[in-house]
Amino acid sequence: MAATPTLDLMEFVEREILPRYTQFDHAHNLAHVNSVIRRSTQLAARIGADINMSYVVAAYHDLGLEGPRAIHHLTSGKILAADNRLRRWFSPHQIEMMRQAVEDHRASASHEPRNLYGKIVAEADRNLEPETVIRRTIQFGLEHYPKLQTEGHWRRFLQHMDEKYSVNGYIKLWLSGSDNEQHLRELRQLLGNEPKLREVFDRIYNEETRKK
Repeated sequence: MAATPTLDLMEFVEREILPRYTQFDHAHNLAHVNSVIRRSTQLAARIGADINMSYVVAAYHDLGLEGPRAIHHLTSGKILAADNRLRRWFSPHQIEMMRQAVEDHRASASHEPRNLYGKIVAEADRNLEPETVIRRTIQFGLEHYPKLQTEGHWRRFLQHMDEKYSVNGYIKLWLSGSDNEQHLRELRQLLGNEPKLREVFDRIYNEETRKK
């Protein structure tokens, strides 16, 4: 199976689809979608999935941000299913599978993605590299709880990390062999070493507060 998408499909996506991401916020911009595409196609190649389908799912997965964010995954699926240009490369069954995959990509989804391509894009859409997770969590706290002092942010940070990323946390990985699997192991090791975790927290917290 080819490790890269079909050339004319790539040309279509790069010309007609990817430029739409330039209007989105920093967390969902062109760099983000290209990163999700890269991780999706790498993971698909590794497990023997269809590269073209994985590529298109990744390329369309956040287009719904053109509308309300809360339902962007559903809107993205509708955009993909309604794009008749994709019939040049895919059967109706494949398009339906890709629609489901896009709908199921949200990291906060409580249910398992309905098909393999949903699992691939859900994994590719995450970045569980420990410092990235810690920085995002601190940034969220600073933005949404500006009245908290440092120790308050530390307690909120610990609670969130335990609830989501600990061995008893609610985060789910849908595929083995992804980069996220190794990153989550590293993150859990760090969570088990609170002095080291506090050291990392303080460094990143100070970097972020200096930006304010």
